Amino acid sequence: MDWGMKNRMAQLIQPDGRCFFLPIDHGYFQGPTSCLERPGETIGPLLPYCDALFVTRGVLRAAVDPAKAKPIILRVSGGTSIIGNDLAHEALTTSIEEILRLNAAAVGVSIFVGSDYEHESLINLADLVNQCEDFGIPVMAVTAVGKELEKRDARYLGLCCRIAAELGARVVKTYWCKDFEKVVAGCPVPVVMAGGPKCDTELEVLEFVHDGLQRGAIGINLGRNVWQNPHPVAMIRALRGVIHENLAAKEAYDLFRSLRRGKK
Repeated sequence: MDWGMKNRMAQLIQPDGRCFFLPIDHGYFQGPTSCLERPGETIGPLLPYCDALFVTRGVLRAAVDPAKAKPIILRVSGGTSIIGNDLAHEALTTSIEEILRLNAAAVGVSIFVGSDYEHESLINLADLVNQCEDFGIPVMAVTAVGKELEKRDARYLGLCCRIAAELGARVVKTYWCKDFEKVVAGCPVPVVMAGGPKCDTELEVLEFVHDGLQRGAIGINLGRNVWQNPHPVAMIRALRGVIHENLAAKEAYDLFRSLRRGKK
C-alpha cells in the first residue's frame, strides 16, 4: 500500500483500529430529509465526536466549513430518487478530478447485488476502484438493499461484502444482522455497520453496535439514529463511547441518559 493510501486510511481508521463515520448523504435520493433540511446546522455540534463525514459534493461545498471539517468520504454514486422506478439504477456522478479537488479522504459507492441493476452497480464499483487506486484514494462499497429488508441476512450480506472486496473496495459498509460474524469472516477488508432505519430506542441502537463490534466490525457509518434523535449530541457521544472507549451498551445508555438530562 502506497503512502497516500496509508495516510488516507489512517485518517479514517483511528489508532485503536475503530472508526465512526457520520453519513449525511441521504438527500442525494431522498431530498430534504427530516433533520437534514439545513445540514450545516445539524452537523455543527456533532463533528467533534465523529471520525469522518460521508457527504455529497454539493452539500460539502454548501454546508461544511472547510476550516472545521473532519476527513471527507465523498458519495460519488447516484442518479435515482425515491419517486423513481428503481433506486438501484445508479451511475457514477463525480469525476476523479473533482474527488481530488475536494481533497476527499475516501469515496463511497452503492452496490445492489441481486437487483436488476446488479451488473451496472458492480461495474460502477470496479470503474471507481480503477480510477481511485491510481491516486491512492480508498473506495468504500455500500451494500445497499433499497426497500427489500428481507435480504438483510448473513448469507446475502456475506455475498455482497465478499464481492465488493473482490472488486477492490478497501472498506465495506453493510448492515448488522444475525450471525454477523459470518459476514465479517468472509470479507478480507474492514467492515463498518450501517444504521439502517431509525430504531425504536437508543438502547437498541447501542446494543446492535456493540454486538457488531464484538463480532468483527471496525466501526459504524450511522446517521439517522444520531441526528434524528431528540438529543443528537448525547446519542453521538454514547455511540462514541461504545466504539472508542469500549463501553458496554448499558454503560453507554447510562451515559446517554446522563447527558440528555444535562442537555449536553
